[in-house]
Amino acid sequence: MNRWPLILALSMLLSTWGIVHSLSQGEAVVTKESFADFPLTIGERWRGKELGLPALVLDVLQLTDYMMRVYVPVGDQVKSRKLKGKSSDGTPIYLYVGYYESQRTGATYHSPKNCLPGAGWEFIESKQVSVPMPGRGEITINRALVRKGLDEQVILYWYQDRGRVIASEYRAKAYLIWDAMAKNRTDGSLVRLSVPVIETPEHAYQHGVVFLRDVWPVLNGYMPEG
Repeated sequence: MNRWPLILALSMLLSTWGIVHSLSQGEAVVTKESFADFPLTIGERWRGKELGLPALVLDVLQLTDYMMRVYVPVGDQVKSRKLKGKSSDGTPIYLYVGYYESQRTGATYHSPKNCLPGAGWEFIESKQVSVPMPGRGEITINRALVRKGLDEQVILYWYQDRGRVIASEYRAKAYLIWDAMAKNRTDGSLVRLSVPVIETPEHAYQHGVVFLRDVWPVLNGYMPEG
């Protein structure tokens, strides 16, 4: 097993923390709306509820703000598709956003590539994809297929930091150092959508993209700008 990628990642995280900690004294405080006020209804297609996270997990993550929601499609959209025999029209979408007001004290988001395997999920495939977004053009995010036992999920995730949407963890760390120097800011978020695979991974991916495009304008209103 090649351990160099893991060693390189750990070295980068440690060096990033050291540089940011030394550069970001008296960091600017950025205000944002609380995720507690994030709507449970998205348009006319999605209804959700808050799931929360266990206290032990929150102790580890040290988040400033977060939401862990599940949204399901409702109304005529689901009814019309059920008539066509589609079994996954009511497939839930799990939305997690973890926000840090500052990452200079060592509290920072954890890559799904590290967290999910620790929870028993195996990465089957992973790549970056470009998705057209309303009012923004295309954004580049990560698309992964993960498996645990007989369960499979399509994961869509990215880092949303100081107005940027970033797929690469290494690029996110580079911007973190730059913004700590140039803007005296290290706030940032990890955004993750999880879609259970009921029919095929491609069907789950497309289902997730529909939700992403619907939730995008709302989500951006809860993210600090750059």
